[in-house]
Amino acid sequence: MKLKEVCNKNSLNQYDFEQFVKANYKFDSGWLGIEIPDDKVNDVVNAYKGTLAKKEEEKRKQELERLAEEEAEKQAEEEKQRACAAMLITSGFSFDGYKITKYSGYISGDDCVTMPRDNFFGTNKVADNLCGKLVKIRRQAIKELKEAAYDLGCNAVIGVDFDYMTMDPQHAAALNASLTVYEPYVICVTANGNAVVIEKTE
Repeated sequence: MKLKEVCNKNSLNQYDFEQFVKANYKFDSGWLGIEIPDDKVNDVVNAYKGTLAKKEEEKRKQELERLAEEEAEKQAEEEKQRACAAMLITSGFSFDGYKITKYSGYISGDDCVTMPRDNFFGTNKVADNLCGKLVKIRRQAIKELKEAAYDLGCNAVIGVDFDYMTMDPQHAAALNASLTVYEPYVICVTANGNAVVIEKTE
């Protein structure tokens, strides 16, 4: 029976089935295509369907593993966020009612933001925007600081302080070196501290 007829009769993908036959069997291939002996058709078709079933099962297994990994990552991230939200930080070096049981070293968190310069008409309101920008990047720096402590297995940070830096980027114009191009301000903040493990005292 011609391969095409086998595919039509069994609703098989002709290209995939042909590749399977070529890779696993040696049948005559005439100018009309591969011909499978009638007494071998059922065996070949069943073997092909078995291969498809195995591939489908493997695909399903991989999808389940992927979903399980995603769920585990999601749960781990949620646990991390809860732990960071509950984490204590202080500019001092102790917490009332707690004792430090482990010091894990110096950590930091950073963030920066660009801010447009004031224009000729003063509509950018640099001074007004500055406070809002600082609040935003300081919160992000603290978030990174807590995450760094969490990654070290700690539940608190002591000795927290902040370093600020404002950059005033400018350069000569490409077409006229005598002109200066002023880029937006870059404001950076770094939150520093020491990651520790604390336990409540009796």
